Amino acid sequence: MNGIEKLLEVMAKLRDPVEGCPWDREQDYASLAPYTLEEAYEVVDAIHRHDVDGIRDELGDLLLQVVFHSRVAEESGAFSFDDVAQGIARKMLRRHPHVFGSEEDIRRGAVPGSWERIKAGERAARDNSAKSALDGVALALPSLTRAEKLGRRAARVGFDWPDREGPAEKIEEELAELKDALRRGHDAHQAEELGDLLFAVANLARHLKIDPEQALAAANRKFERRFRQMEQSIKSGGETPQDLDLDALEEHWQASKQSEREAKLTK
Repeated sequence: MNGIEKLLEVMAKLRDPVEGCPWDREQDYASLAPYTLEEAYEVVDAIHRHDVDGIRDELGDLLLQVVFHSRVAEESGAFSFDDVAQGIARKMLRRHPHVFGSEEDIRRGAVPGSWERIKAGERAARDNSAKSALDGVALALPSLTRAEKLGRRAARVGFDWPDREGPAEKIEEELAELKDALRRGHDAHQAEELGDLLFAVANLARHLKIDPEQALAAANRKFERRFRQMEQSIKSGGETPQDLDLDALEEHWQASKQSEREAKLTK
């Protein structure tokens, strides 16, 4: 029995109406959704930490979620895990004609934009009622990622700037509008303008071919690393951050940044 077969057997036992686990038996798609998202993020976290053992373990947890959802579906007669696996295999064959297609397709090689065109055709075949270029962008995506995808979809029908200068100027425009809202003191307007600014940043990231979610994640890690170093520096002097005023904290912050830069240069 291979690993997949063993995992499917374990899940079937957990969901058994008589001998299974009470918690596992009562789960459904909706109750599992937060765990599925969490496990996906934990895979990404292990990747960022370069933790190969962690990647293996977290991929297992994510695979369990796929098996769990598939078992729930199989019990209602909707689909099985094999349907999921066969479906994604067929999709990869269909979306890679330059690898799996005809001799002519293979000879022509990868055609720019073909992946997106094939996906668009799949969406149209799946849902004849789909009428917007924005249909199918998942609501549950992180907001920065969703903003980037919405901008990409709009760009397909020509609604986009010709180059990166457009979104860069849009950021300046939205920042000016946010500053105006701050001066006026309207909280609701401030939130709206801040959202517009973030959307413009996501569009610039798209033009730069930078994943905005990953870029922000990297900035978060950098801030956390430098802040912890700053805290350690302050504590080594017998003080705590709460003991210092903002000017003194800024001084330690700049020292932390300089120390990090020097460490990079010595590598």
